[in-house]
Amino acid sequence: MNFTRWSARLPGTQRRTAGRTDHAAVPDRPAETASSVPAARAEQLTDEHAPVPAVDELPVRAVLDRVPALVALVHGPDHRVGYVNDAYVASFGVRPLGEPVREALPELDELGLLPLLDQVLRSSRPRTLKSRRAPDGRYYTFTCTPVTEGDDTGVLVFATDVTDHAEAAERLRASERRQRETAVTLQRSLLPQELEEPDDLRIAATYQPGGTEAAVGGDWYDVITLGGGRTALVIGDVMGRGVRAAAVMGQLRTAVRAYARLDLPPHEVLQLLDGLAAEIDANQIATCVYAIHDPNEGRLVYASAGHLPILVRDESGTVLRADEPTGPPLGTGGWMHSSGTVPLGPGATAVLYTDGLVERRNEDLDEGIAALERALSGATGTPQVVCDRLVRSAGVTADHDDDVAVLVLQHPARTGPDSDLFRNAALELLGGVEAAPRARAFASGVLTSWRFPADLHDLGVLAASELVANSLQHGTPPMRLRLRRTDRRLIIEVTDGDDHLPRRRQAEPVDESGRGIAIVATIASNWGSRRTPGGGKSVWCEFVLPKTTG
Repeated sequence: MNFTRWSARLPGTQRRTAGRTDHAAVPDRPAETASSVPAARAEQLTDEHAPVPAVDELPVRAVLDRVPALVALVHGPDHRVGYVNDAYVASFGVRPLGEPVREALPELDELGLLPLLDQVLRSSRPRTLKSRRAPDGRYYTFTCTPVTEGDDTGVLVFATDVTDHAEAAERLRASERRQRETAVTLQRSLLPQELEEPDDLRIAATYQPGGTEAAVGGDWYDVITLGGGRTALVIGDVMGRGVRAAAVMGQLRTAVRAYARLDLPPHEVLQLLDGLAAEIDANQIATCVYAIHDPNEGRLVYASAGHLPILVRDESGTVLRADEPTGPPLGTGGWMHSSGTVPLGPGATAVLYTDGLVERRNEDLDEGIAALERALSGATGTPQVVCDRLVRSAGVTADHDDDVAVLVLQHPARTGPDSDLFRNAALELLGGVEAAPRARAFASGVLTSWRFPADLHDLGVLAASELVANSLQHGTPPMRLRLRRTDRRLIIEVTDGDDHLPRRRQAEPVDESGRGIAIVATIASNWGSRRTPGGGKSVWCEFVLPKTTG
């Protein structure tokens, strides 16, 4: 091989040759006379313009031998080795010349470089293979450049050691992985470890963090039993990614649980969250849906702060989208949220979800929601089965580019023996002196028909009597006594038209009133009160049923 001629194919050689040609074409300046230029100055000018050897005159083999990069020259369709420099020999040992690359340079075969050599020969264009780990444990970037000499063609393989860069990049990736693992751990620890199990609903949820290339977001969900058979369901998404988003999510979730204990309407809960979100971080906003299920009403009452609509599939498979009302995201301020309703009767399934389930690049968001509706319309089985099916139908995998949270709830249509475990009875109270005796007689008859043990029967009658007496003394019509049993508890509720909420207080020995709520709180497993949407209030208590009851 004529290395001097082949070296003309090295990148940059043509440009340097053109530069020398241009320099030679510039005419010389007129010679100065000896009298006008001192001898010392003339010697200095002569030294500065001493001729420099042209690149073509340099011994190419000597130059390549001294290059710290690895250099190999192969020729012919079977890539026979014509040359390897000293750096290559130092890294991989002496290599036989004239042999095919597959046998003479097996390390290139291990790196998958042979197809690249074929490609360079076919296309006559250089190709680069970045940051590959060689058998010696170091990382190289290989540049393969086509060279020709007459009818003979070959490839110059130039490998630059990039081990320091590769190790630095790996350290950076490891640091990012640790940060992501920390964020995922924080996120999962802030999500409910076990969902609360309401008596009247069957619920399942799933959280899928984004793939390894995506930072963790701020998706969250929660299920909160409010007492009296009512259940709050919430799902939200903090804008942004990383530990900060997860931390804000945790604060919002904690606040939601605290506000839920006040048993406020959904829009009032979002109003409180809106102010809190601005205090936590004025530069970070979040979307959220807060819904309440009351088994006595057969519907979901909800409020939305910029979140995606709830989807409800009825018993026949028809899917309803709860679009309105929807306010701006939390943290924006200046908006009065309002509540809406969507039916959730026996046999219905509702889905709350975050945008990672339906949002795709280069696809309209409505198309993603419509696809989810179609998947939900054919989804049957337990809530967990439905949840998994929706995630699969959306194409969510381990390397998905966004977090996904899904909450599925079902209101079972109970038949057969199960229906005997879920019963309701109600009595309208017209007031007057006969209201309390009628309430006691009604409660006693209902509890007897439900075949409760004697001690639970007596406690239920006493609680109903005290709640009715409290309503008669402090409330206004209309009044109603409702008894409800589930497979786990007995619930007694009294509603009236006055919105003043009772509170438990310590009655003095001389007081003639003030003991009714204290008695109820003492004998019942739980009690509470709330204002009703149309005005007035509801006061309730519940008793956990013995395991053998039913």
